[in-house]
Amino acid sequence: MEGNDTTLVMESVDTIEPQEEGIQLVNIFGEQKFLKARIDSLSLIDNKVYLRPTG
Repeated sequence: MEGNDTTLVMESVDTIEPQEEGIQLVNIFGEQKFLKARIDSLSLIDNKVYLRPTG
């Protein structure tokens, strides 16, 4: 997320696991993605997680 722009990183996310250097996303199909980011905010009604890059 940069400014007010958003980018879809992964759909159908099942789990978000904190890691030492960022977060690990795993979707319902078992696909995994590691991001150097932190959770900025959640929108539970919209089913969205907003991330902020950590560097």
